[in-house]
Amino acid sequence: MSSTITFNNGITMPAIGLGVFQTAPEETVTAVQTALELGYRHIDTAAAYLNEREVGEGLRRSGVPREEVFIETKVWVTDYGYEETLHAFEKSARKLGVEQLDLLLLHQPLPAKFERTIQAYKALEKLLADGSVRAIGVSNLLPGRLDALLAETDIVPAVNQIELHPYNVRAELQAKNTEHGVITQAWSPIGGIRSYNGEPNNPLNDTTIRAIGEGYGKTNAQVILRWHIQQGRSAIPKSINAARIAENFDVFDFELTTSELARIDALDTGDTLDPESFGIVIDEA
Repeated sequence: MSSTITFNNGITMPAIGLGVFQTAPEETVTAVQTALELGYRHIDTAAAYLNEREVGEGLRRSGVPREEVFIETKVWVTDYGYEETLHAFEKSARKLGVEQLDLLLLHQPLPAKFERTIQAYKALEKLLADGSVRAIGVSNLLPGRLDALLAETDIVPAVNQIELHPYNVRAELQAKNTEHGVITQAWSPIGGIRSYNGEPNNPLNDTTIRAIGEGYGKTNAQVILRWHIQQGRSAIPKSINAARIAENFDVFDFELTTSELARIDALDTGDTLDPESFGIVIDEA
């Protein structure tokens, strides 16, 4: 199974990346530097994570050439609107210290003012046409919202980034993405969001996944990431622990069976958790 994913516009992206959601700025530099030194070539951040500057610093400290690293970030809802989103790109690019972004997403829909979401996406289309970004996409768009966006815009998103792990498989939304040629990218891909929120049962301690992993000498996290890769998804696990960062990247030397993939699919509980509020304001670069 390939370690890269090809978008609907021909751009390729490493299937596994480092996520920095809820990673404190002072820890982000080291995490990004460590990941890149270990071989990662894909970093996912967002304006609302308030650590884009530190992602850029981690990239510079790693010594890995900019052109070898796939960088994606997201526009926050308070910057939606056509001109506002063009400016949001400038803020993110300056903070990251780059001239071009590999992937720029809308962080989530603004349901009460969906026209602003549409205008924001049209700004992404302009940035793509200008070469300021190599690919554009969305995040947390449910099937109806994705259809509504496609009806009023010209370019099909390359990616829809959603909460997706063995306890929340999102089959309907995955099918909608596939129908339109949109890559499904999983945030909280190993189910960490559940443990952060105090859920006692989560994929990282699931006994079915552990039993599968024992057959390969792999951890629950590694089995789950392999499950994502073999089903054609991108996954962006987060960690600030060097050993865990390395563990999450060591998933290319084994392959799950069709039966094992189905057993993991069957763990779905359909329980989606709300990640964040709308109350963040993004500062200038």
